Amino acid sequence: MAAETLIEIQIPQGVTVTLSGATLTVKGQKGQVSREFRFPGIKLTADGNVTVEATKVDKQTKATVGTYASHVNNMVKGVTEGYEYNMKIVYAHFPIQVKVEGKDRVSIGNFLGERKPRYASIMGDTKVNVAGDKVTLTGINKEHVGQTAANIEQACKIRNRDPRVFQDGVYIIKKA
Repeated sequence: MAAETLIEIQIPQGVTVTLSGATLTVKGQKGQVSREFRFPGIKLTADGNVTVEATKVDKQTKATVGTYASHVNNMVKGVTEGYEYNMKIVYAHFPIQVKVEGKDRVSIGNFLGERKPRYASIMGDTKVNVAGDKVTLTGINKEHVGQTAANIEQACKIRNRDPRVFQDGVYIIKKA
């Protein structure tokens, strides 16, 4: 399958797209997301719909055209529907206590009986909600929501123990 050199992304009703220099801003009912698209040999145009075009035709540029089109689609989906990740707190040995501290970090206490809590940072405007053994992450930027989920999973990484026995942690169970 050959990569395309021109991809046009249809923008739905209620979503506005503006291009200022290399920064694309997408506004919808859930909010606004901005991202900088700067790559040699690729031109972005926004006039109702967004067009990603390769002015230089080589393998890497063609691949980047598809990547940029996916980023724009993710931005449009974020401002219209939003993103939600569901995580589950799993423990067999010591009950894990997960708390949101402020807007910028999650505290994971009593993990494997440790005295000091572990911390995971919250990226961007991601909202974290802890209810029982469920953790819900919501936001309009797919990268920030996904990175926050990864930070929480990584904070629960088990070292110096057998991972087949100690399967405690906070794990992603659903992405939407």
